[in-house]
Amino acid sequence: MRASPWLPALLLLALGAYLLPPREPGASAATTVPRTLPDPLPAETRTLFEQSRPATVQVESVDPSRNSAGIGAGFFISAQGQVLTAYHVVSGGTLFQVSTVSGRSYRARVTAFNAAADVALLTIEGRGPFPFLKLTTRAPRVGETVLAIGNSGGEYLQPRRGQLLGLDAAAGRADFPQGTLEMSAPLAPGDSGGPIIDGNGQAIGVVSYIRIDESGRTRRSYAVPVVAGNDLVEGLLAGRKQDVAVVGLVLDDIHSGLTDPPGAIVSRVARNSPAARAGLRGSRVDRDGNLVELGDIITSVNGRPVRNADEFITAVRGVGVGVAVRLGYVRNGETREASVVLVARASVPDLRN
Repeated sequence: MRASPWLPALLLLALGAYLLPPREPGASAATTVPRTLPDPLPAETRTLFEQSRPATVQVESVDPSRNSAGIGAGFFISAQGQVLTAYHVVSGGTLFQVSTVSGRSYRARVTAFNAAADVALLTIEGRGPFPFLKLTTRAPRVGETVLAIGNSGGEYLQPRRGQLLGLDAAAGRADFPQGTLEMSAPLAPGDSGGPIIDGNGQAIGVVSYIRIDESGRTRRSYAVPVVAGNDLVEGLLAGRKQDVAVVGLVLDDIHSGLTDPPGAIVSRVARNSPAARAGLRGSRVDRDGNLVELGDIITSVNGRPVRNADEFITAVRGVGVGVAVRLGYVRNGETREASVVLVARASVPDLRN
C-alpha cells in the first residue's frame, strides 16, 4: 500500500453526509435525482446511454468505526441483483448501499472479489427483476468507441465517451491490476466500478484507475476486462474471495529505489500486522509532518534482491497468503533479517483504504 501520482479512480471521502446508516431496501433516495446530460452526445451514443443507464448504480461504502466513506459506480449483471464494481470501491467499507436511477436504494453485501484484478461482486437485498447489462462474449477492438457511466464531478450516473486505445495495458505499478483496457474517456474519481460499454450495449470492462498529469487532468483511463464465462467472472459468480498477500506495510513512493542500497522503504507499519510483530519500523516525522528519518529499507525477499516498492510487492504477491518469507532489510546502515508469515490484506484493518 502506498501513495502515488497515479490515482485510483475512486478517492475515499471523509464526509459526514455519507456516514448515515444504509436505507431500508426499497426506500426512496432523495439525494440521487437523475440529472440532464452535461454535454450533447451523438444520437447513437445517447440512445446507448439511455438504454444502459437503468442497469448502472451508485455504490456507497461506509466504515463507521473509521468515520470514512466513499462513492463509486457499478452495474447489474443479472436480474437477481448481482452488481459488479471495482474492489477498491468496497475494500475499505463494512456497510454498503446501492442506488439506482429509479430512485431506489438497497443494502448490499460483498459476496465475492478478486483483489489483484480489482473487481468485486455485490448482491443487493431487494427483489428483482433488475435491468442488467450483458457481459461481452467477444474480444474488444482497438479504436472502437466506448461509453462509461459514473459519478465523477458530483454528477449522478452520467456518460463519459471515448475510444479504446489499447488492450492488455501494463499498469506501471505492481499494486494496480495488470492487463487492462486503455481508453481516452475522461474519467475521474467517482467513476470507479462503472461499466465500459461497447457499441452493442454489452459491458467489456470495469473502471479501475486513471492516469493524471501534473495539473490533475486525466490523461488515460483504465478498466479491467470482463468477458462472459472467463476465469475472472466465473470465480466471482462461484463466490470466491481472492485476496492479495501482504506483510502489513505502507511504502514510501517518493524515496523508493533512491537509497543506498536501493530498496522498498517502509513509511508506516500497520497495527497488528506480521510486520509489526516482526519489529519493522516506519519513517519518523515531526509534529508538523516533516520527514525526520527514513524507515527500514527492505532489500530482499527470500534472498532475492528487491530494488524498489514495485519489486517488493511483486515478490510478496508471488508467494501467496499463509507462506513464511524472509525479509532482508537495512536499518541505520545495519543489515538485518526478519521472518514473517504473509496474510490476506483484508485481515489487516489498518490497511483499509
